[in-house]
Amino acid sequence: MNKRKIQLFAISAIAAATLVACGGDNPAAVSVAPSEVTPSSLTLEKIGGTSTGIFDESAAEIATFDPSTNRLFVSNASTRAIDVFDFADPENPVLLQSLPANDVLTGATVNSVAVANGILAVAIEASPKTNLGRVALYRSSTLELLSSPTVGAMPDMVVFTPDGNTVLSANEGEPSDDYQIDPEGSVSIIDVRNPTMPVVRTASFGAFTGQEQALRESGIRIYGPGASASQDFEPEYIAVTEDGKTAFVSLQENNAIAKIDIATANVLSVLPMGFKDHGVEGNELDVSDRDDTIDIRTWPGVLGMYMPDSIATYAVNGKNYIVTANEGDARAWGENNQAYFDGNANLGFVEEFRVRAMTNTNGWASRVGDDLPPQLDALVPNQGADIGGALLNPMVFGYCGAIATSPGACRDEAMLGRLNISWTMGYRTNADGTPVLFNTQGVEDPAGTRIMYDNLYAYGGRSFSIFDEDGTLVFDSGAQFEKFLASDECMAGSNRDIPCKDFFNTGHDEGDALDSRSDAKGSEPEGIVLGKIGEKTFAFIGLERMGGVFVYDITDPEAPEMVDYLNTRDNFLLDPEAANLAQVGDLGPEGLTFIKASDSPNGEPLLVVTSEVSGTTAVMRLNLVE
Repeated sequence: MNKRKIQLFAISAIAAATLVACGGDNPAAVSVAPSEVTPSSLTLEKIGGTSTGIFDESAAEIATFDPSTNRLFVSNASTRAIDVFDFADPENPVLLQSLPANDVLTGATVNSVAVANGILAVAIEASPKTNLGRVALYRSSTLELLSSPTVGAMPDMVVFTPDGNTVLSANEGEPSDDYQIDPEGSVSIIDVRNPTMPVVRTASFGAFTGQEQALRESGIRIYGPGASASQDFEPEYIAVTEDGKTAFVSLQENNAIAKIDIATANVLSVLPMGFKDHGVEGNELDVSDRDDTIDIRTWPGVLGMYMPDSIATYAVNGKNYIVTANEGDARAWGENNQAYFDGNANLGFVEEFRVRAMTNTNGWASRVGDDLPPQLDALVPNQGADIGGALLNPMVFGYCGAIATSPGACRDEAMLGRLNISWTMGYRTNADGTPVLFNTQGVEDPAGTRIMYDNLYAYGGRSFSIFDEDGTLVFDSGAQFEKFLASDECMAGSNRDIPCKDFFNTGHDEGDALDSRSDAKGSEPEGIVLGKIGEKTFAFIGLERMGGVFVYDITDPEAPEMVDYLNTRDNFLLDPEAANLAQVGDLGPEGLTFIKASDSPNGEPLLVVTSEVSGTTAVMRLNLVE
């Protein structure tokens, strides 16, 4: 459809709504809400935005819009504050003031923000992060601080229930960087009907402590050194069902989703998300950043851990579904502490390792004191000068050259060598969980110094997925993101004039970097928000590294259809750290906010995208197509 037809459609829809709202001489018609027209499709168009001018300091992370005041609130970790914008003109938001976290808790920072019923909720992380945090409650009209109840350690995300009476906080409870303190993860459920005297209840994972082995056997990752289940679970993001009864919580590092009954503040279950088989058609990926080409293909033996960051939920025919942005995230604590890599396993925990380093035929000797996690080294008893190492099962990885004694060409940089994987999973184990040992000839040997990997587990699904409320996978976009970004059809830039394939899997903090993220989570889908327009539901998925937003029609959860992709990074050649950020555009989408037409200041549905690397907030109009 041409642009003029889109505009005429929008005008006719607004006119129809106005006539119904006015109602002529019939007073009863005034109270009847107009039916929203259902579009056949839509396209994104950037119409405005704001910039902090701050590079790579998370100066724009999460936004929320308050229709009662026409204000946009944006979390700014760089200044440790909430930036408050007049959003009456979405094309030209105006900064009014900021709300410093320090006014609530000394030395604190902000992680997230949400608004409902005239109440603004702000997730405030303490200093140090392992201390208990706060959720600050403000009047959105006057910006008066009403209260700041204490919640769990590191509140990372806040959300209201649909009725606006309750705020939920995902308290991630990350360990200290030296891993000496590891708080429990939790979800705070806060009754804010009287925001000056909120009531806090805690949904704890304590009931799962002691069940760690059964949880692992079900497919849930519990692997922090010495951590109980309640310490290892790290709530990342919360989605509340339309009826306000249930909260689904992403446990990103655990590759799981928790289901919480809001009324009782009880964790009902923890659902394993399973793994994505990159060895089958439809799940292809590019695994190397050193092959100077786009090479999207199947890799048998490589499994993806979905590990979503943002999640959302919606209902279809009375059934709840969970929509996930499958980013992936490795635990890496103590990675800047040389004493840790020199062998002190008490000072950190790094689970990420490259296949090439892990499968060196000479073992790990060359990595000691460099990047070899001491916990990995401890899996294999060292025999004199023979430091431990790993083999690849030739029955699985024979296609790329693995044999009993060597990984062969599988270890090459153009093959699997550059891929970042978790060393904590995939190796063959005994009944007690200890690794089966092999000698350097690839033969099982209790005195051996090698472990055997039957599978390699990579981070993230490089996709978005839809699960039912029991955790069963209903849909996954497979390789659609990577294949589209590599296609002639994909054009980046606000004007859609930059071939995506020329900058395929580029990072968000570098220029002219084709393929640089293929070894590590690809385009990295991170943020997701849903918007219902008429009878259709659309998913908007932000790509943290490559940038841009995918739009899918997910009205049928079993058959989503791609609708659009817009990437408002306008220059991929300039080094963004050294360049004028205004020339570069938006880098590193973190949060997405959907504003429905009935709430929008200009009467049109909008999408607000906050980008943490460029410190910018982009405002996009949804051009509806008949």
